[in-house]
Amino acid sequence: MTRHLQREIENIKKKILSLGAMVEERLHSAVKSMAERNSKLALQVREADWEVDQMEVEVEEDCLKILALHQPVATDLRFIIAVLKINSDLERIGDLAVGIAKQAFFLSGRARIDLAFDFPRMAAIAKSMVKDAIDALVDVDPELAARVCTQDDEIDELHREMYSRVEDGVKTHPEQTDEYLHMLAVSRNLERIADHATNVAEDVIYMVEGVIARHRMDEYSPDSGLGENGKD
Repeated sequence: MTRHLQREIENIKKKILSLGAMVEERLHSAVKSMAERNSKLALQVREADWEVDQMEVEVEEDCLKILALHQPVATDLRFIIAVLKINSDLERIGDLAVGIAKQAFFLSGRARIDLAFDFPRMAAIAKSMVKDAIDALVDVDPELAARVCTQDDEIDELHREMYSRVEDGVKTHPEQTDEYLHMLAVSRNLERIADHATNVAEDVIYMVEGVIARHRMDEYSPDSGLGENGKD
């Protein structure tokens, strides 16, 4: 690797980690605004979305510049490809956090509905997945990344439970349909955030091991016995 290319790659590493920290903070604030029905905090999350978008564009432009000027190969090429994909997923998590904030802003002016659903648990798992996926990127840890992927099924199950409870709630209290549907939208956003966190984790595995883990997480897992590069 040339010294100039090394500097460019280190710069991208710093930017993608900064974007990850920014997105993690936005998600935390969005979930808090929802839990507390805090319209002021929800508005702050919405108004700060441009920062995530701007950073995402900068990272993409830097990656494309490296591909055009340096034509990296092997590990460096895998890194750039992974960062391009991770960059997009982080930006989408930021957008979904804004979506949660929008629902929180709407619900802040409405009476709380009787919905026997463990929203804090679902939010905590989604936030943990995002944090661990980013930590896996920072620490270059494919085992942590693999553990992130195993949590996605639990989020999916919680979202299905939420859908069922909202369906029952609309039938029982049709006058609160708007509130129920906004709660379902929050659940859907958390489920999609978990999907994007899983994507990030899979790309970390690809970056480190050169293994495309998508659709084969049963094979590539912390307990699978696979060694370096996904081979026995």
